Amino acid sequence: MKLNASDELLLSLLRENARASTALIARRLGLSRTTVQSRIEKLEREGVISGYTVRIDDEYERGQIRAHIMITVYPKQAVSVAAALRAMPELRALHSVSGSYDLIAVGAVPTVNDMDVLTDRIGAIEGVERTASSIILSTKFER
Repeated sequence: MKLNASDELLLSLLRENARASTALIARRLGLSRTTVQSRIEKLEREGVISGYTVRIDDEYERGQIRAHIMITVYPKQAVSVAAALRAMPELRALHSVSGSYDLIAVGAVPTVNDMDVLTDRIGAIEGVERTASSIILSTKFER
């Protein structure tokens, strides 16, 4: 589905707050509520919007130790490694990337010690060759 500029802006607003009222979104877009509602329904029907999620409060997230964990995987092991990583609730996201690493996981745990344990658990997964981590100091923005 090809999106127009209004649809892209609508998606941006929903990324900021998926619980925003249709009326508020309509005002911000300069559209009628009916138009906004029909565009949201179309985006859902076409699979562009596949679901809604919870965003954790910035203050709570700042209390967590968060890191990008770069992972190198042995050849033909990516599928099984990804399945093992999916089972770890401390991981918020997993990205397949180009470059010297194959995957980047985003982890969040209460303490530095917990991050150490998490990275050790990831390194122990069959098919993981090595890992490297970078602690996230702050998030400037997220959509």
